[in-house]
Amino acid sequence: MDPRLLEILVCPVCKGPLEYRKGASELVCKGCKLAYPVKDDIPVMLEDEARQLGAEEV
Repeated sequence: MDPRLLEILVCPVCKGPLEYRKGASELVCKGCKLAYPVKDDIPVMLEDEARQLGAEEV
């Protein structure tokens, strides 16, 4: 994941910051408790494609 891209990407739901989790290939919004998948180094920033984080993942 390009660090410059991470600087400008925000959560599409709340416009909050995202955290990249390399091991899971996900961008995580702690505010919304959503994880957006990263497929082939391309973030899929669609709410319908995001998964809900469990309490232990936040």
